[in-house]
Amino acid sequence: MNFQDLRRHATEDPARLALSTQDRSLTYGEMESHANRLAHVLRALGLQRGDHVVSLMGNEPDVLALAWACWRSGVYLTPMSTYLTASELAYLVTDSDARAVFTSARQQTLAQALQASLTVGTCRWLVTDGEFPGFESLVPLLASASDQPCSDETPGALMMYTSGTTGAPKGVIRPLLPPDWHGTPPFAADLHTLFGLAGADVRYLSTAPLYHAAALRCALAVTAGGGWVYVMDRFDASTALDLLASERITHSQWVPTMFQRLLALPLERRQALHAPAHTTALHGAAPCPPAVKQAMIDWWGPILLEYYSGSEGIGLTLIDSHDALKHPGSVGRARKGTIHIVGSNDEALPAGQTGVVYFSGVAPFQYHKAPDKTAQRTHPQGWQTFGDIGHVDTEGYLYLTDRADDMIISGGVNLYPQEIEQVLRQLPEVWDCAVVGFPDPEFGERPVAFVVADRATGLALDALRQRLTEHCAQQLGRLKRPDRFEFTNELPYSPSGKVLRRQLRASGSLHTAPQSRR
Repeated sequence: MNFQDLRRHATEDPARLALSTQDRSLTYGEMESHANRLAHVLRALGLQRGDHVVSLMGNEPDVLALAWACWRSGVYLTPMSTYLTASELAYLVTDSDARAVFTSARQQTLAQALQASLTVGTCRWLVTDGEFPGFESLVPLLASASDQPCSDETPGALMMYTSGTTGAPKGVIRPLLPPDWHGTPPFAADLHTLFGLAGADVRYLSTAPLYHAAALRCALAVTAGGGWVYVMDRFDASTALDLLASERITHSQWVPTMFQRLLALPLERRQALHAPAHTTALHGAAPCPPAVKQAMIDWWGPILLEYYSGSEGIGLTLIDSHDALKHPGSVGRARKGTIHIVGSNDEALPAGQTGVVYFSGVAPFQYHKAPDKTAQRTHPQGWQTFGDIGHVDTEGYLYLTDRADDMIISGGVNLYPQEIEQVLRQLPEVWDCAVVGFPDPEFGERPVAFVVADRATGLALDALRQRLTEHCAQQLGRLKRPDRFEFTNELPYSPSGKVLRRQLRASGSLHTAPQSRR
C-alpha cells in the first residue's frame, strides 16, 4: 500500500492522534473504525453508487468521518453551511437530489426548520449524536454496524456548491472514478504536493468552517497524509494565536479578514507570539490587500503561501512570501493547469492585457443539472473559468482585477470594484472597504464605496470623506471614482471570507440613487 489515505495510517499506527477539537479527539484507529461504521450505515440506508447525501454540521469530527465513509461508498457528499436559512438549505437538498441528511444535536433548530420547509422528497433524516423529533438517531445504527471495511468499497466524491455570493449556488460535479480504483483520494493528492500537507510531522490548524471546500479538503488531506488536525469550533483571533504556540502548529489556513482581525489585536498581544514550529500559513478565498500581506509577513516572517483556485477545481496558482513582495498584488503562477486570458470575442490575449481568466489542462467540471451555466464557464476551446477577470505579466504572474459577476457597467464602461478598492486601501485611514454598483438613471450603474475607517487614526468621518474624495480624484479616472462613500462599522463577509456584495446593494441607506455629479 504505497498510496496515502486514512486506512494506511490507521493500520500502521492506530494510536496516533488524527484530529482534535476543543472537547474531543480521535486517533487514526478510532477515525478508521468510525468511517467504516458510517459506510455500513450508508449501505443499510440503501444508498447506491452515485447517490447523494448532505451534511448539516458544525466543525465536528463526524464531518471528516462521514466524508471518508462517502469516499469508500461511491457516494457524493455535499456539506451545507450552518449559516444559511432553512429555505436556502432546502434548495441545496432538492438540487443535489439528496437521499439522506446528516445533522448533529447542535443544529436541531435549523435542521427541523429545514425539514419543515421541504414538502416533497424521500430523504432519510439522521442525527449523529442524540435524538430529536423527526430525526432518526444514528447512535444505535452505528453501534450495530461493523467496524471493518465494506466488502464492496468504491470511490465516492465531494460535490461542493459554489458560495452563491452572486446568485443561486451551483453544485460542482465530476464523474466518479472507476469502481476498482485505488490510490490517494483526489481531494488530498494534489494538496500533499502543493501545500506539503503529508507526513506525521504535520500539525495543521483549521480555522474555517468545514463545509467550505478549501477547509474540508485540507483537513481531509492531512488525515490522508498521516498528520494531525486541530479544528477550531469557530474563529477567534486571540484563541488562534494561543493554538499556534501551545499546539506547535506547523501549517495553518486563513482568509484575509482573519488576518485583519489578528492585526487588530493589541500590539503587546501580537508581540508575545512565539510559534517557531509554524512554517506555512496558507491563505486564499478572497483577495488579500498588499498592505495586509506586508504586515503579516513583517510579523510572522516569510511563511505566507497564497493560493488562487475555486470549488470548480480547474486550476490553481501559488505565490510564496518572497515572490509576493516582488510582485505585490499577484496571486502567483499556475501550479495546476495552464492560464489563458481571453477577450470579449473569445480570443486569447497577450501578457499585460486584461480579460477573463481561463484554465486548461485539468479535467473539466460540470454544474449539477445546469448545462447552460456550465456552458457559460466553458470556452469554445474547452478551457474553463472561475469567472474572474485579470491579466498575466511577462513572467507568468497572474493579477486578478475582479469577478465578472461583480463588474460595474457605468455609461457603457466596464469598471472593476477591486481596482477601486486597491486605491482606497492606499490610505492608512481605511481599515476595510468594498465597492458595489448601484442603479443610476443616467449611467445605468455608479460605483459606491463602503468604508470601514481605522479608528486608531482619529480622523473624523467628514474629514475622511474629503480625504477619500481627493485621493480618488488623483488616482482614478472620473468614471471610476465612487459616487459616494458609506461608512460602516464592518462589512458583511461569508464565513469563507468573501464579501457579500448583495447585502451591501440591499443596504437601506442606498434605496434612493445618489444624485448625479458628473
